[in-house]
Amino acid sequence: MPAHTPPVSELHRRILDWFDEHRRALPWRDDPEPWRVMVSEFMLQQTPVVRVLPVFEAWLERWPTPAALAASSSGDAVRAWGRLGYPRRALRLHAAAVAIVERHDGRVPDSYDELLLLPGVGDYTAAAIASFAHVRRAVVLDTNVRRVFARVVEGVQYPAAGVVRAERDVAASLLPDDEATAARWAAATMELGAVVCTARSPQCDACPVSDLCRWRALGHPEHDGPPRRGQVWHGTDRQCRGRLMAVVREAHGPVAPELLVAAWSEAAQRERCVDSLLDDGLLDLDAEGRFILPG
Repeated sequence: MPAHTPPVSELHRRILDWFDEHRRALPWRDDPEPWRVMVSEFMLQQTPVVRVLPVFEAWLERWPTPAALAASSSGDAVRAWGRLGYPRRALRLHAAAVAIVERHDGRVPDSYDELLLLPGVGDYTAAAIASFAHVRRAVVLDTNVRRVFARVVEGVQYPAAGVVRAERDVAASLLPDDEATAARWAAATMELGAVVCTARSPQCDACPVSDLCRWRALGHPEHDGPPRRGQVWHGTDRQCRGRLMAVVREAHGPVAPELLVAAWSEAAQRERCVDSLLDDGLLDLDAEGRFILPG
């Protein structure tokens, strides 16, 4: 552990006490049934909580179990995903539900290793489900947690672009030994990064460990690593794909190719994005060459 790491027991006490008092009421947190947690983790990837909430509730009402989703088509999943963005997540969640039914008798597995074998589940998602749903001791490193540890322990404004070994070692060294406490710690540090130690406007006056934070002690030095890329949207292939998907998703039947012209006028980009949607399995063609959602 780095020599400048604040007293671990004090970090635990303060952050956990803060979490107990200030934690947001979220449906997957208030009722952490494993399938609910899994759905939330897929939906929250690169999507704010406020946009996820209404889709999450509708999704769980329609598909309250993995078996319910697995019994529906992948196209139904894409349609229900609505405008959350990155609709490949809907395909992966559907594939994961099928795998859960086939391999785990319809129950979301409770071990990190088994979760990691499910379609669409990477290191973070496996650790999050194991921790939040099954109260397992796991290193949960999302963007918010990584930012908190980078500032408090390392004294830098932002973590590296990708998780590095040293960063994982620090997180593991801070993880409480008790499983239940470790699960609370994962949720608490994530919450602290989401609502207080935010990327652009950290609220140091509201932080329970501000006096222990190395970044604050150093005078909040500016990030001196590679430039951080903002998310560009207008005019991108991602925006084009989203508009094309919306046309097919909201149609009551197959969509003729010419109907996509109104959604995106630039022909070369439109055709490129249509091809990519077909390659990704998000769109399919019927016998007459019209666009449909996958069956």
